[in-house]
Amino acid sequence: MNLDRFFDIPSDLQHSWPGLIALHLREALLPVLAGLLLALPLAQLCVRFRWLYPPVLGATTVLYAVPSLAFFVVLIDYTGQTELTVMIPLAVYSLVVLVPAIVDGVRSVPQETLAAATAMGFGPVRRYLQVQLPIAVPAIVAGLRVATVSSISLVSVGALIGNQGALGNLLAAAQKYDRPELAVNSVLTTAALAILCDALLVLLRLALTPWMPRGGRPRTAGRQRPVPEDVIR
Repeated sequence: MNLDRFFDIPSDLQHSWPGLIALHLREALLPVLAGLLLALPLAQLCVRFRWLYPPVLGATTVLYAVPSLAFFVVLIDYTGQTELTVMIPLAVYSLVVLVPAIVDGVRSVPQETLAAATAMGFGPVRRYLQVQLPIAVPAIVAGLRVATVSSISLVSVGALIGNQGALGNLLAAAQKYDRPELAVNSVLTTAALAILCDALLVLLRLALTPWMPRGGRPRTAGRQRPVPEDVIR
């Protein structure tokens, strides 16, 4: 395969290969960040009011089942053929992964840890931010890994609405110009981005939870390791 043609991006896409990569990451990662910011308070409400969790989970599952093309049809009258039309559905889709991950992680915090934080004068918000969330980091990062890889994959669907699919635009260009190397470029680059982002999230989890085993699972044999004191300070 001619490498020059592999990286020769058609001019009508208005981006070079690095430009498409930057665009793809922006369209994929900003929705995950927005989903995380929305999922954090929503998950806390579900933890505090247990009756709220089933309907919230049901609503996010129903929204996840809506095809992205249907979302585009609804949004395009309001946001036009823009990146925002692609990113809004991706942010909504991320909730079905992030909300359960955060809820499960927060609920896994030992009651004695919460009691110790309460005895130290921590209110509900401070206890959530400084105690529950740090201990729930492994579960949250696990959810972020799934949401991020999924979002990177789904960005390509944006090619259906006016070249808003970033690297996915190369798939349409491959058919339009009869250049299969562009399709190979799209698939390989998208897969590489997903693997890279997933690896970076693993490193982030290791950096944020130095007290955890490298496998990410607490030890089951012997005495349970105590939660570090700096987590509840």
